[in-house]
Amino acid sequence: METNKKELIRSIYLYLFSLVGLVLVTIGLVRLVDLGLKVYIFKGADEVYLYPEYPARPVKGLSAEETQELTAEEKEKFKQEQIEYQTKSQASHRQSTAAESLAMIIVGLPLFLYHWRVIQKDKHGK
Repeated sequence: METNKKELIRSIYLYLFSLVGLVLVTIGLVRLVDLGLKVYIFKGADEVYLYPEYPARPVKGLSAEETQELTAEEKEKFKQEQIEYQTKSQASHRQSTAAESLAMIIVGLPLFLYHWRVIQKDKHGK
């Protein structure tokens, strides 16, 4: 009776950790495929569009309502800074997603393979 209970607990443990490993690998692969599709096929899928809001140039001695508008050059510079920020942010997000996805696969694959092999050995050994 005690042996059957231990075997049941062991089987539950092995199947549970095999499932966890398989889920990690699946999520990691789905995220990598998603990233690949966004980078190579649906290039506009993760772009962020910002409404161009130009900060007012502060002038010493004037209140917030009395500040001067930016010149065309200053507006263009601000727009370029926004585009550069968006590009860097997008690249950083993609790298972060790729790193997280690969980490899931690197952790999940051995977890799944080890526990699944133990299950298969138990099945064929009995």
